[in-house]
Amino acid sequence: MTVNAQITFVYADDLERSARFYEDALGCVLALDQGSCRIYHVVGGNAYIGICEGAGAPAAGAGIILTLVTDDVDGWHDKIVAAGWACEHPPRRNETYDIYHFFLRDPAGYRIEIQRFATNDWDQSRENFSR
Repeated sequence: MTVNAQITFVYADDLERSARFYEDALGCVLALDQGSCRIYHVVGGNAYIGICEGAGAPAAGAGIILTLVTDDVDGWHDKIVAAGWACEHPPRRNETYDIYHFFLRDPAGYRIEIQRFATNDWDQSRENFSR
């Protein structure tokens, strides 16, 4: 028995605005439109984010960080800024976690981190998760 995919669901008061952000700024591709909830592929693979219409969003996305890992942090920063979205800070190195990253917020207030690990010592192989 294996897990075939992962979906993180967040809530948005303005589904259309949030959908535009995930499509235009982050380049996510719509996998399923359920009317009041849309599920997007997150940069390929089997990870997804679902944006659901509703007032269930915690204040400013409290306690939640959606992290997208990429080799091109600077390119993503440039793309997001060019699309008119504000970032909390430019890309920078975080010595504590040995990463290069930046943060921004989606229209519902959820915190998003775009990061690159300085070293590739974390195990990303799927076979280590099958039982």
